[in-house]
Amino acid sequence: MAANNRRMSGKKGAQVGSGGNRRRGLEGKGPTPPAEARKGHVKNRIANAKAKKSAGAPRRPAPKGRGGKASSEMVVGRNPVFEALRDGVPASTLYVQQFIDNDERVREALQLAAERGGIHLMEAPRPELDRMTNGLNHQGLVLQVPPYEYAHPEDLVAAAFDEGKDPLIVALDGVTDPRNLGAVVRSVSAFGGHGVLVPERRAAGMTAGAWKSSAGTAARTPVARATNLTRALEAYKKAGVAVVGLAADGEHEVGDLPALNGPVVIVVGSEGKGLSRLVGETCDYRVRIPMPGGAESLNAGVAAGIVLYEASRRRD
Repeated sequence: MAANNRRMSGKKGAQVGSGGNRRRGLEGKGPTPPAEARKGHVKNRIANAKAKKSAGAPRRPAPKGRGGKASSEMVVGRNPVFEALRDGVPASTLYVQQFIDNDERVREALQLAAERGGIHLMEAPRPELDRMTNGLNHQGLVLQVPPYEYAHPEDLVAAAFDEGKDPLIVALDGVTDPRNLGAVVRSVSAFGGHGVLVPERRAAGMTAGAWKSSAGTAARTPVARATNLTRALEAYKKAGVAVVGLAADGEHEVGDLPALNGPVVIVVGSEGKGLSRLVGETCDYRVRIPMPGGAESLNAGVAAGIVLYEASRRRD
């Protein structure tokens, strides 16, 4: 017994318990909160926008810039520079060659730049303009267009709910002509849409050509850019927005599709290839535009305008 006591006396005193912390640490944290309650989720943004709308909060414009910036662009040549200034293409600086022949087009370009204001006039020697334009035939005039600030795809949906309306958005899949992008922006603006979504790669961006084709509507119609178009469309679907793809062999006719009555994103593919496989599989509906005249396809701007008109007509 004495030996037993000696062995027991070798202990370092009473053991300190965890106070239940370990047991509590093993307990579950309860069910996952719904998407509307998870901060940062697209449904949470939409729910907050609806709540602000019902509380009478003032409408705010969709924030820009989170979708990234394009690179700056140079418009070169007397006629292109004059037309860009005339058509309201954003510009930061007009470079004029030293000792340039002051013809009518040069005078008109300088006058437009002065009238618009906010455009810096810089005189530069010809070798400097050659360097800036990589040897293009600039004819002594170079206009610098600032980088376009793209919106984030979620901002288009949030802006619609800020207005108390169902989202009406156009997404472009494989459209590489900036003039088509500008025409789509113009149609979205004309029919009360909330913006245009484009992929980051292998697609037209908001260049000077797109600005010109938009006839000034690009200044009030946001264009968002997605790193991955399919994932952006999936996020729209989770937010309750129907994804409608235009296809020549679509299962539905555009005039018979109830989905156009509510929140919808209309996906337009390229004129030659149509929708890509993954984007086509992501669509909830594939619709066709009846063409009794026998044409095989329409360009992106015309096709988008027809479907936007039908959607707008049903919402009036």
